[in-house]
Amino acid sequence: MSFRPVIAVTLAATLAGCGLNSVPTAEEAAKARWADVQNEYQRRADLIPNLVNTVKGFAAQEERVLTEVTNARARATSVQVDAEDLSDPAKVEQFEQAQNALSGSLGRLLVAVEAYPQLTSNQNFLALQNELATTENQIGIARRDYNAAVQAYNTRIRTFPDAIGARIFYGAEPMTPFKATTPGAETAPTVNFENK
Repeated sequence: MSFRPVIAVTLAATLAGCGLNSVPTAEEAAKARWADVQNEYQRRADLIPNLVNTVKGFAAQEERVLTEVTNARARATSVQVDAEDLSDPAKVEQFEQAQNALSGSLGRLLVAVEAYPQLTSNQNFLALQNELATTENQIGIARRDYNAAVQAYNTRIRTFPDAIGARIFYGAEPMTPFKATTPGAETAPTVNFENK
């Protein structure tokens, strides 16, 4: 009786349980979710010139705020992180800081335009503002989905038996999840409707 078929079947079963398929599957899922994050940030960057031009027509004296938004958009779109950089926390943090700076600039722009009743009732402005709000929500969803995929991947490459294949065959490194970088982001804001 030959032991070769038994050894081949045992070896195949052992290798199948070592993450040969599941590790790259989890890695590709995380990279796909990263692409979703980038897509939503690109959507926001594409909307900003339209918003800025609409505001310019009504609020020429707010040039400083408009310039700040335009510059923040340029910085945010210049910082690129591709799927291969996801295991480098410094690159992911630099990307997130640029995106957070853009979010802050947009917030200041929306506060500044409240002084212009004609602008805030303009249909084009309202549509753009709604698109930006929708995009911000989609960014949050994409980041949450990315973090879930990173968690699944990082867990897979660190737990038995997939950790064996992850280290031996792929040299897998943990990916970096997004985290709140805005000071105080972990604390809910206080809403107060009382007159002072």
